Formats: sequence, C-alpha cells, structure tokens
Amino acid sequence: MLGRRVADVTVERSFPTVLSHIFRLRLAYDGADASDAPCSLILKAGLPDRPGGPWKPGQREVAFYREVAPKTPGDLLLRCFDSHADADSGTWHLLLEDLTDTHRIATAWPLPPAFDQATAIVAAQAKFHAAWWNDERLGVTVGTRREASLDAMTRQFEGFTRDFGDRLPPERRELHRRLLSSAPRLLARAQPATIIHGDAHAWNCFLPKTSSAARLFDWDAWGIGHASDDLAYLMAVHWYPDQRVAFEDRLLDRYHEVLLAHDVAGYSRAALQEDYRVSVLWQIARAICQQSIGIPPVIWWNNLERLHLAVDALDCRALLD
Repeated sequence: MLGRRVADVTVERSFPTVLSHIFRLRLAYDGADASDAPCSLILKAGLPDRPGGPWKPGQREVAFYREVAPKTPGDLLLRCFDSHADADSGTWHLLLEDLTDTHRIATAWPLPPAFDQATAIVAAQAKFHAAWWNDERLGVTVGTRREASLDAMTRQFEGFTRDFGDRLPPERRELHRRLLSSAPRLLARAQPATIIHGDAHAWNCFLPKTSSAARLFDWDAWGIGHASDDLAYLMAVHWYPDQRVAFEDRLLDRYHEVLLAHDVAGYSRAALQEDYRVSVLWQIARAICQQSIGIPPVIWWNNLERLHLAVDALDCRALLD
C-alpha cells in the first residue's frame, strides 16, 4: 500500500446497533494500480445521540486494538487501520478490515448456529485464549485485572428482586442469595487467567465463506478473566436446552483439544468442566447487571431464563454448598 493515496470515500452502507454505529466505506485511490489496497473498510463509532452520550466501553475496544491485537499471533482478529478515543467527550472510533466479501455471521440473531459453525467459533476462542494463557504480561503491561465488586452485585440483585416481585419465584431468589453468600469462596478459586472476549456470543465471530480462518470481533467487553466465562456466555446464556445438551459436551471437548494443540499444559478436561459450571452460575450476575444498566429486556430476560435452565441441568447449585 506504499504510495497509495485515497482520493474519495463514499458511505456504501450505514446502520446503528444497540451501542454503536457501523459504516461500510468504499475507497477510491489516486495514481497507479491499487489492487493491493483495501477497496472498502468498516468504520465503527459511538452513537452521539445515545442517552448519556457515546457508549464509554467503546473506548475499551480502542484499547484492545492498541494493546492486545498487535501482540496476538495469527489471523484471529480484524486488522485495525486507525483508532481514536477521547476520554473527556467519550467519543471514539475504529477503522477496521472489511470482511463482507469473504466471511459471514453464522445466523441472524437470535437463531443459534449449527454444530459445525459452533465448532469453528469455539476453536477460534480456544486459539485466542491459548495465546494469552497465564501470560506474564497480563495485568502488568496488558490489561487491568478488574476485581468483582460484591457491593455492586448485592445492590443489583436487591434492585432486581424489588423491581420484579413475584415474577422471580422463591427458589430463584434463594439461588441468587446463595450465589452472593458463596461469591467470596468462588472468586478465590484457583483458575488460569487469559484475555476473555466478555461478549462471546455466536454473532461476534465472522466465519469464512471458503477456507480462511474465523475472526473474533466486537471487543468492547474484553478483560483479564477465566476462559470458561466466554464458553458459558456462548452456550448457557444463549442456547435453549435441546441445543445446549446436544452440543455442549462435544464443544467443550473440541475446545480442550485446541487448547492442548496450542501448548496449554496442566489444564485437564475435568478442570474445564468444573470451571464451566462455575461460569454458568456467574452469568446470572451478568444478566442482572445487564438489566441494571438498561440493556433491553428482550436480551437479558431471555438470557436469564436460559441460564436458570442450564443451572438446573448442570447441577450448579451443588457448587454453592
């Protein structure tokens, strides 16, 4: 791309999401042959008219492409050509590789992926997690370790139970209470650390139309955490029981195989299973947090219902004894 100068930019497509605005930009170049330059790019920016201003975590995604992406091996991510974040105004933007012609999303939300699509997604997650598995840079030069606030969780649970009254059955209230009381012990469990996506549903992965690699995107919730949290968010949060039961164990098997193939040692399949069950429990707090910050009920309410079904099927209450 050396010597290529963009002569014109047109907006080919533009649409808002819940938290950002996406533009597909068509580029025209001056001068000699520009066949080696991208003919289109994706501009992602905050919604300026969003109540409370632009979505501040969008600045976290800018940090991801500055801190993490350049140090991540392979082709698991989108290439970022430009990024900007202003802490005072909250404005931000990313100029990203456009994969429209070579990749696709598995399904239209909220339809779940087929098994082969889900397998490609968990393999991409495993490769990314393995690249940062117990990395000595975590929390030092890359990312910040965010401690869970039990006070905030307590306030969110109390607000949720107050707002929803008898729509929250007594047995679910009791589960929430037990989760809060067990939180210090669960948080103290020894688990390997990595960088997690934080919003790792099936629609945040581009799958190849031909033979190139799957790519993970939409990194505004990334952080240092436990890999099983991404797996629980993918499956237990978003899939109803029939599909989850049919896919879950096989996908956890595949995930573990990919970890081993990418030099992760000392982490057994049994340890993954136990961590996954704990992560399913923690996703209850995540769904209630989503309610507390104004995420639409069509998202968090259905997530919470599916989670309670997964908690029962996986006997997660036994982890609270």
